[in-house]
Amino acid sequence: MTESRAATLESQPRRGAADSVPPAVLVLGAVASVQTGASLAKSLFDEVGPGGTVLLRVLLATIVLAAIWRPALRGRSRAELWLVFWFGLSLAGMNFAFYTALDRIPLGVAVTIEFVGPLGVAVAGSRRALDLLWVVLAAAGILLLANLGGGDTDVIGVALALLAGGFWGGYILLSARAGQAFPGGSGLSLAMIVASAVLLPFGIAQGGTELLDPAVLGVGLGVAMLSSAIPYSLELEALRRLPARVFGVLMSLEPAMATLAGFVVLGEVLGAREIAAVGLVVVASAGAARSASGTPPVRD
Repeated sequence: MTESRAATLESQPRRGAADSVPPAVLVLGAVASVQTGASLAKSLFDEVGPGGTVLLRVLLATIVLAAIWRPALRGRSRAELWLVFWFGLSLAGMNFAFYTALDRIPLGVAVTIEFVGPLGVAVAGSRRALDLLWVVLAAAGILLLANLGGGDTDVIGVALALLAGGFWGGYILLSARAGQAFPGGSGLSLAMIVASAVLLPFGIAQGGTELLDPAVLGVGLGVAMLSSAIPYSLELEALRRLPARVFGVLMSLEPAMATLAGFVVLGEVLGAREIAAVGLVVVASAGAARSASGTPPVRD
């Protein structure tokens, strides 16, 4: 799940380290990194549970961001403080719901269902018939995945993935406001601190002393790097060299990449129905991204 990316993508000085790499390759590399990180995170569930895993992932990313941005609350208005609180709450909810869903359903299914969040934000308020088509395609994909009435469907897992998508939509809207109210990534850093505090009791309850195991911490750091630092850097460079709509279309491949990562890393095999559903949501997300204006939503 992509919080260190959205709020600061366009506020950084140009570094040019990846100038020789085609921007489309950078985006695909970022998508692959995020989903590999999610696959690696799922491997920690037996040791510290989804709650402990998400705490490690968010807390370690928070430490890195705080060291970079050194955020401060001094001089901030009450409205800005409330913005940070709700932003952090959306981050915590998005990540906790997603990781808990991963404990019950395959990675590709969880990511595909969760995509209803950014898709909904992209088409919200639109009256164009074409955007209605994307909604219908996405809904068809979700219904195929939910397989209502099917005995092999984990309804709670599907509901948790939908909840994560709802939080993701809220995160997108709040990250835009935070980017305007706070310089650089300081707003995101403050929100991450809030998210870490919210997740702390859940993580400790599930992970306990295993959270301090060096091996677990090492994997947790790998998850944080793959899910945050690496994709953020790649997307930062790609967004400077790609039109926003093209970037959004490439990011729409994330459900397909999640399905591939789940198969390669976790051995999760989806059936024809699930693969067809993933395809429907990918097409819907790509279509909505092409229709939308502005920078496409991304997450950590």
